[in-house]
Amino acid sequence: KEHKGLMEALSKGDEVLTQGGLVGKITKVSAEKDFIVVSIAEGTEVTVQKAAVSAVLPKGTMKNL
Repeated sequence: KEHKGLMEALSKGDEVLTQGGLVGKITKVSAEKDFIVVSIAEGTEVTVQKAAVSAVLPKGTMKNL
């Protein structure tokens, strides 16, 4: 239940950690599909399933890495 709530609450601009260990910022959320686009570096975006997100990180986390 907790993970399902997390997936439904994902929105553009959220910084997330995927189960694969990638940290990035959400740039696009597909409402009808179960995918999001995550920017992992400037000019580099990947499409991942919402279910692959393990945590939403506090704003500014990426700058501190």
